[in-house]
Amino acid sequence: KGYGGRKLKKNIVIHTSDKKHPKLNFIIQGKIDKFVTITPNRVSLSGYVGEDIKQSIKIIPEKKYPFKIIGSKAQKGKDISYKIKKVTTSSKESEYLLTVINLKNEKSRFFDTIYLETDSKIRPEIKISVYGNIKERK
Repeated sequence: KGYGGRKLKKNIVIHTSDKKHPKLNFIIQGKIDKFVTITPNRVSLSGYVGEDIKQSIKIIPEKKYPFKIIGSKAQKGKDISYKIKKVTTSSKESEYLLTVINLKNEKSRFFDTIYLETDSKIRPEIKISVYGNIKERK
């Protein structure tokens, strides 16, 4: 959930019934493997009423954890439409292009989430946040 590729360190306190050691402190740290690269990491639909407002993002599976997108749905879906297509790059790696289009035709702010279903047991669902900010011209 956004920690991929980073080092993570957590402190843990364990309370015991041992009178000599009522508390034990542990530090757990390690590098988090990246499962997917999403560029940009969220969809931002910003513009003016009446304009065509859309944004595309790339979803690139990491070589170590290949997956296919097998389904998708929007949490609300009333202010956006979207399409996802598989693209093969020059390096013959598969990636996906998600294009989200604003449907709102009045001044408004909105939020939605697109859920991408994968065939991976590691991460069966990827969430993409969508933010909308539609303004009126002055």
